[in-house]
Order: sequence, then structure tokens, then C-alpha cells
Amino acid sequence: MTIHTFLPEEIMIERAVEALIQALGPVETTRFLALPRRPLLDSVEWHRQWQATLDADSFFAEVFSPEVAN
Repeated sequence: MTIHTFLPEEIMIERAVEALIQALGPVETTRFLALPRRPLLDSVEWHRQWQATLDADSFFAEVFSPEVAN
């Protein structure tokens, strides 16, 4: 049995930034870290958007086709 230990957050962040700098260089690492994060879409809103573009007949045909059951 292997015991896993987690690094302290500060050390993990330090190592991650060092790895990024090694792989990308300092300028690209800074660009990567500064990328804007996309806001998470509310799951209900996402579902409504998905349903608005859904063709029910083709969806049901795909879901209930005999090939999917196997």
C-alpha cells in the first residue's frame, strides 16, 4: 500500500510556476496566468440553450437506437 501526501499549497504553487517558466518562458507564463477565466454557465441556463438547438426526433432516434443499447 502506498501512502500519498499532499504538498503544502505554497510549495505546489512554487513548483507549478517553475514548471511553467521552464516550459513556456517567463513572458508566456505571465500571459498564461493572466488569461481571463470564462464565467461558469449556470447549469439550468446551459440546459435551456442546449434544448433550444436540439432536434428531438434525431436525439430520440440516436438515444433509443439498437446500436446504443449494446
